[in-house]
Amino acid sequence: MSSSKSRDDIWREWRDLVNMAPQELEEWLQTDDSKSVGDSDSGESTGHASGRRIIDIKRTNKDQLTDSQWDHMAKVVGYINRHTAQGGPDEDKQHSDWRYSLMNWGHDPLK
Repeated sequence: MSSSKSRDDIWREWRDLVNMAPQELEEWLQTDDSKSVGDSDSGESTGHASGRRIIDIKRTNKDQLTDSQWDHMAKVVGYINRHTAQGGPDEDKQHSDWRYSLMNWGHDPLK
């Protein structure tokens, strides 16, 4: 997958949108709420697997990122932009699948 965005644009959006620190995301991914959302064929949802990749990316220096990591960053930015545009539920956003899914992708919409 390659994005039509420049790496500078991807980096800027990534820094704005992925608002969970690696440790925070690691702890979140261990919760039942994290594991309860998303599509899953293999037992782990796409978003949960993405969260593990996000932790690795956030712990990598920008100048050492691989093409595959840049592609994943573009995918993450696209996912977060699409799902935040939906606005989530009117009530109890804090405990919603919408928020939990976004958090698996490294974005806490309540921050």
